[in-house]
Amino acid sequence: MPSVGVVMSYTLDQLNAASAKEATAMLDGLYEHSPWIVQQALRVRPFGSLAHLKHACAVVLDAAAREAQLALIRAHPELAGKAMVDATLTPESNSEQQLAGLTRCTPAEFARIQQLNADYNERFGWPFILAVRGPRGTGSSKQQIIEAFERRAKGQPEQELRECLRQIHRIAELRLNDKFDAPPLLGNEVWDWQEQLARHSDAGFAEKAQLTVTYLTPAHRACAREISERMVDCGFDEVRIDAVGNVVGRYLASSADAKTLLTGSHFDTVRNAGKYDGRLGIFVPLVCVRELVRQGRRLPFHLELVAFAEEEGQRYAATFLGSGALVGDFNMDWLEQADADGVTMRQAMQQAGLNVEDIATLKRDPADYLGFVEVHIEQGPVLNELDMPLGVVTSINGGVRYACEVIGVASHAGTTPMERRFDAATAVAELMLFVEQRAALDGVRVGRHKADGSVGTVGILNVPNGSTNVIPGRCQFTLDLRAPSDKQRDALVADVLAQLEAICQRRGLQHQLKETMRAAAAPSDLSWQQRWQMALQSLSVPLHRMASGAGHDAMKLHQIMPQAMLFVRGQNGGISHNPLESTTSDDMQLAAEAFATLLNQLEQELT
Repeated sequence: MPSVGVVMSYTLDQLNAASAKEATAMLDGLYEHSPWIVQQALRVRPFGSLAHLKHACAVVLDAAAREAQLALIRAHPELAGKAMVDATLTPESNSEQQLAGLTRCTPAEFARIQQLNADYNERFGWPFILAVRGPRGTGSSKQQIIEAFERRAKGQPEQELRECLRQIHRIAELRLNDKFDAPPLLGNEVWDWQEQLARHSDAGFAEKAQLTVTYLTPAHRACAREISERMVDCGFDEVRIDAVGNVVGRYLASSADAKTLLTGSHFDTVRNAGKYDGRLGIFVPLVCVRELVRQGRRLPFHLELVAFAEEEGQRYAATFLGSGALVGDFNMDWLEQADADGVTMRQAMQQAGLNVEDIATLKRDPADYLGFVEVHIEQGPVLNELDMPLGVVTSINGGVRYACEVIGVASHAGTTPMERRFDAATAVAELMLFVEQRAALDGVRVGRHKADGSVGTVGILNVPNGSTNVIPGRCQFTLDLRAPSDKQRDALVADVLAQLEAICQRRGLQHQLKETMRAAAAPSDLSWQQRWQMALQSLSVPLHRMASGAGHDAMKLHQIMPQAMLFVRGQNGGISHNPLESTTSDDMQLAAEAFATLLNQLEQELT
């Protein structure tokens, strides 16, 4: 693809050696009519990488006064707006809007975008900003642009201001790639592979253009075949589908008796899912092995990539079937569970040609392995809001879940005085506020977030046989309490349950609770954390350490071997388990480079 608005490309060495005036000229047009951002960022030269430069600009803008941030936003033209019609766009903006097809709108599309521009500007007081070249850099469709317009127009002003600034950084990132002739080639391939895999979706969802791939459905088995074929194409020496449906590829070491580094993630999804949860951790190692094969290189350790068949627990009431089998944690009683159509897990496995008698043989011997590393999309807003592409995971949160009920007295809503009520729902509402406040106390603030903080959620709330004119006599609810360490989690649990007891006693109510899940925290192995950190530092990528609030396959492998994860920034506020889940090919490129660097470091350690 030709460079956008750029007549020549530069190198970092040239930028680092240039005078301040020359360097500013090299980066002209990076931020629309706002050279002050790069002028301040250049003060921290020399830059070790483009990622370093990009983050330096983000730091400058984040520290700027609100008036300066608003001035930058207002310096941008409206999409398909007056500047485009009058041909007064900057060369960069003109090329970007052309690439997205905004210069070729139908009259109806043009009228719709004009109305959206007017409504958005009236609500927020600044123009709508969107990196129209999209997360892969090749251009969003007009429909995608209109959908983003409509969605974000409903947001809150402060939230939308931050999103506009993030979109401006994305625009600058793509322009910087053009200036330095640095397309994310590996990231683009990883992007394309995930798009291709997302063609497969379960019946009933595929017809609605929704991605859903549950355990051992035809779509799931098609995904397994495609991953297998791609492993073969990329040069893995051994590829097989094991007894629970995992796709296992091995790239053999230079010595047969070498130990093995295990990596991978899952390819099943939740219902109406995003494209990157789990799958990113399959394709990043895959592209790195492909590069090793192209270079004719063998490592002093085997590399085993496992595309885990199941992690989400959507079709059957069991999770981590794929990674659990590798640690000997597969409950054979699960085989008799039936799905919504009455198909048991045993039947599904037989239909897929899997031999349940071989499941016990899948357990790995820890003595054969160096450890487990997993690349995963963050599934949260932290990296996105910090403008950081990658994060080193310090721990996977431990959690406890409860099914609870508060019992009071149902009575007439009109005739029962407020001081004579035994309202079960009000008691739960009081507890919900306490959970929110108590969980927020933990952690250390980093920017707009707390690192290593606890989280607490009441996810289900139900008043059985509720009626508008009846005081709730019963209220059923769930509790989900998580923290980076078991000690911190248990302290949170103790405080929440004590508060539940106190609330019920003060209000004259009864309560019941049943523990439905308890998972130990999985602290990342320090040596593997350090390897990830060294990989990021060697690439001059800004370092951020963070806990994972979500569960991952790594927490199962943690039971038998050291593990550590690398998070990749998510777009759209970091949303996950949602079709809006997204990341960029630039961040995928950095993840692939970090993984390759980790392999190189491990090679040096062992030789």
